[in-house]
Amino acid sequence: MTDGRMPDLDKFAEGWGLDAIGVADLDALRKREPDAMASAPVDFCRAIALGMRLLDAVVDQIEDRPTPLYFHLYRQANFALDRAAFYLALSLQTAGWRAIAVPASQTTDPSGQRGMLSHRLIGHAAGLGWIGRPTLLISPRYGARMRYASVLTNAPYPPGQPMESRCADCRDCIDACPAGAVKESSREFDVEACFDKLKEFRKLPFIGQHVCGICVKACRGTDCV
Repeated sequence: MTDGRMPDLDKFAEGWGLDAIGVADLDALRKREPDAMASAPVDFCRAIALGMRLLDAVVDQIEDRPTPLYFHLYRQANFALDRAAFYLALSLQTAGWRAIAVPASQTTDPSGQRGMLSHRLIGHAAGLGWIGRPTLLISPRYGARMRYASVLTNAPYPPGQPMESRCADCRDCIDACPAGAVKESSREFDVEACFDKLKEFRKLPFIGQHVCGICVKACRGTDCV
């Protein structure tokens, strides 16, 4: 049984160096995106999105391929988010709620292209940003220069509201994509072309993983231009 206490999410985010935190109505998200949320256990009604900003000085060095320093940044951000999500889930459990920490970057299907859940869709439903043309979650303040993890819980936090797209006439991500995968609409995104380019980048010295970062660099959000 729960005693009604729930961790203060804003204080938690401040203590763990997070740049964004929000709550999604998981039941509503299941109805809108049944395939992407199919692995979410039905006894969880909320998903907490945790976001961490990437270092501009590292992202700005990317030109036509990921750099070894960007790969290191990518891994360290994932590690920091995983620790934060793990301890938030523990805090919820200590208070009497159920919780699962979903890793920032973990593939769970044979293709290597999908994880347990979509952090970007959870972040969108939580009101942290909008889904941009490259299918990334775009923060109005930091653009695509963010990484995310999620915590599923039955703690009834009030959920946020999805944000409408603010891409407007910006085409920077389309122009930057070396695979030609980014289209006018995120629904038209060429997943196969993107993944083929990621497989190519994976073979680069000191990379060894499916990372790119080119569209992450290109998109600065509405408050950064």
